[in-house]
Amino acid sequence: RLSFSVHQDAELGDFLLLLGPITTGDADRLEAYLRGLNVVPATVALHSPGGIVDEALQIGRRLRDEALSTMILPSMICMSSCPYVLAAGVDRHVSLRGAVGLHQHYYDAPGYMPVFFAVESIQRNQGRTMSYLIEMGIDPGVMVYGLQTSPDDIYILVERELRESQIATEIMP
Repeated sequence: RLSFSVHQDAELGDFLLLLGPITTGDADRLEAYLRGLNVVPATVALHSPGGIVDEALQIGRRLRDEALSTMILPSMICMSSCPYVLAAGVDRHVSLRGAVGLHQHYYDAPGYMPVFFAVESIQRNQGRTMSYLIEMGIDPGVMVYGLQTSPDDIYILVERELRESQIATEIMP
């Protein structure tokens, strides 16, 4: 479950840390947490293995509504659905000593659903995700890395890919 806490750093100033897996209800919990703060820090640091894509997109839209920046600090990871939250930052700072990784989305097994309905649902969800990335100013071509990587594996974006896709607007040491 995603946790939220405000931290202070001499160089970075105040920042909000989102830590842990992204699970059902986290977007609503974040909304309540932000409402309870007297001052919302301008930057959100992420350290998450990812989780539910729809929750990540909702969290991202909330961060963008607040015009917050996002960052990945050294030793922090942002995997799976977490890069969609990273993408929401007005400015997106990524340390090359951290990691941003993508893979195919997990979907529920269709069971007895005809294959064409399952494929239609997958394509609709991928289209929603691509639209979200475009809305956030990210090159949706970054999804290629994830689409070509099994859901049981992870593709770590290198500096060139972070820059070209605009997932990172600034590379930090």
